Amino acid sequence: MKKVYMVSACLLGLATRYDGRSKENKEVISLCMNNICVPFCPEQLGGLSTPRPPCFFKGGDGMAVIENRARIVEKESGVDRTFNFMRGAEETLKIAKIVKPNMVILKDGSPSCGVNRVDIEGIKKEGCGVTCALLKKEGYEVVTYG
Repeated sequence: MKKVYMVSACLLGLATRYDGRSKENKEVISLCMNNICVPFCPEQLGGLSTPRPPCFFKGGDGMAVIENRARIVEKESGVDRTFNFMRGAEETLKIAKIVKPNMVILKDGSPSCGVNRVDIEGIKKEGCGVTCALLKKEGYEVVTYG
């Protein structure tokens, strides 16, 4: 029986990253060849453009944002983008509830998709992105490739 995976679109070679590029991962693409994969980009789902200014956390990681203890801001301008990142996470959760994935595969390092590390106030630290945090909180299995 085929498995269902939700996958960060950039890992499948789609140009959805903040810099307008992809982070194609051949291992993920191979996994998707014999299964059902649903690509998504939480930042686009949250209303942000591609390309878009890079963002980082202030005050904590994705779980702290969900708990309203941290924010996500643009690195250069300081514009608060927390609303967009939360909206993207919530829209991603809606997709997950519809497709019921066996696993969600995310791109590490992103303020949305980071699984093990994220940029907190300009420094890569242990933590997770907003979408990762929300999906984990809801009981979904989340892993990273690249």
